[in-house]
Amino acid sequence: MDKKRATELAIIANKVRKNALCGVYNAGAGHPGGSLSIADVLAYLYFEEMNINTADPQMPDRDRFVLSKGHTAPALYGVLAERGFFPVEDCATLRKIDSYLQGHPDMRKVPGVDMSTGSLGQGVAVAGGMALAAKLDGKSYRVYSILGDGELEEGQVWEQAMFAPHYKLDNFTIFVDNNGLQIDGDITKVMNPTPIDKKFEAFGWNVIVIDAHDFDSIEAAVEAAKACKGKPTAIILKSVKGKNVSFMENQAAWHGIAPDTEQYQQAISELDAQIKELEAML
Repeated sequence: MDKKRATELAIIANKVRKNALCGVYNAGAGHPGGSLSIADVLAYLYFEEMNINTADPQMPDRDRFVLSKGHTAPALYGVLAERGFFPVEDCATLRKIDSYLQGHPDMRKVPGVDMSTGSLGQGVAVAGGMALAAKLDGKSYRVYSILGDGELEEGQVWEQAMFAPHYKLDNFTIFVDNNGLQIDGDITKVMNPTPIDKKFEAFGWNVIVIDAHDFDSIEAAVEAAKACKGKPTAIILKSVKGKNVSFMENQAAWHGIAPDTEQYQQAISELDAQIKELEAML
């Protein structure tokens, strides 16, 4: 990827982070840490990779995306807004009683959302079903899903891990957000899912481990997934929880709490400074 495009995507990702924090702050609740860690991958998928149409969100042959870790909906809403599915200003209505942007994604109400998710493990399982449906229908669309590393503690994830290779779903790519932290702390101390790559390899997946915040690595992994035939691909994202906000980075405490006014202002100031620096590079 040329440096100009990588810089443009980095700017978009930081705007997604700002949108996510705006929602969580105004709601007084939500999940900022894991929303910030997936912003780069979302920016790549929605602005570089997926075949989607904001004028026709239900386009039959569109690529599908399922946010299996549905509690990080603020990030999904943030990228959908930046992409033009709905106004960016609506991100501030997160979790309001009369808002369509609730704490977990609702496919019936939110343009661009392909699956309602929330109960961990179910989203990635449905995504696998979507990929099988494409195969059975002779369709060329691809299915992408993001799940958390703490989500790997759900048994349904491993049922899906067995399902996708069995049906040779090479149109299916999952991203495991491996930031190492869940609501109760270090994943290896709560219920150790490591080694994540070796486990998916044992189930028959094509496995790629990358830096979640490097667009060259993201692009190379997605291209490798598309080139792989006969196997689904699991991209293990080595990510930073709370990425690009200094006091949130690598802090499990920011899994599911909202910043106060001072913290919010500092976070937005930091992201604005990064955006300004990136814009100067263009």
